[in-house]
Amino acid sequence: MGKIVISDNVTLDGVVQDPAGDEGFRHGGWVGLIKDRPELNKLALDEALGAEALLLGRRSYEWLAARWPSRSGELADRLNSLPKYVVSSTLEDPEWNNSTVLEGDVVNEVSKLKQELNGEIVVPASFQVVHALLEHDLVDELRLKIFPVALGAGARLFGKTSDKKPMRLVDAQTVEGDVAFLTYEVVREGERASEGASLQDKRAAALQRTGIQENA
Repeated sequence: MGKIVISDNVTLDGVVQDPAGDEGFRHGGWVGLIKDRPELNKLALDEALGAEALLLGRRSYEWLAARWPSRSGELADRLNSLPKYVVSSTLEDPEWNNSTVLEGDVVNEVSKLKQELNGEIVVPASFQVVHALLEHDLVDELRLKIFPVALGAGARLFGKTSDKKPMRLVDAQTVEGDVAFLTYEVVREGERASEGASLQDKRAAALQRTGIQENA
């Protein structure tokens, strides 16, 4: 079964819009030149090598498809060879090789994709797709590179949801001296119940060791 992994560059106030600065957003370009930051480059390569496929919205797909096919190197070779699935009702003839358009309902299409693939299905950028996946509990993991800047405006990674979305921090690193790289697992309903029972058992055991009656 596939694992949906959200991978994004994010500001301190949650903005994901125009990190490279070429989309016309007045606060764009807040990531800087990734090519000059070897640790960030290595993270991108390691993630691409570990991915089974990429899942993208149309705008993110077109932005990447305009850049990577003409590039060379290990990261470019990997991205160009990976299967790519695009959520779009308007894209008819994707030019980037190994690309498939998912034209139906995003929830149904991604649910089927998770059943069909084994391994990590990485979702870079594509915040509108991310909103839908989070709302319908299709996300398994989030990898967020938090850049030390607050913009005060712009499209944000997290949108409105019908309920809270508990997550568990499983890894935290500092990259290039000032970027926090955080990895979270989404906690499912059954896991929350299990964790709650485990905490109750631990509490009861601790009380028993001290000789305290819980209902005293």
